[in-house]
Amino acid sequence: MRCRVCGGLLEPRITDLPFKTGDSSIVILRSLPVLQCRQCGGTELEQATMSRVDQLLSRVDGSAELEIIRYAA
Repeated sequence: MRCRVCGGLLEPRITDLPFKTGDSSIVILRSLPVLQCRQCGGTELEQATMSRVDQLLSRVDGSAELEIIRYAA
């Protein structure tokens, strides 16, 4: 696959990514499988991964400022 930003090659990686879920709430997903561009460092999520991320984020406590969740497929 190619990066949508720069056209570089995407390679599978495992990383931690933050997601802003409210005005003052951030969720960090740990050990998240992503496709990362070798050239610009941009990341993309495959559809199956994004579906699981949506499920995880829908169950987050909205009153917490920071929550850390380990991604498990």
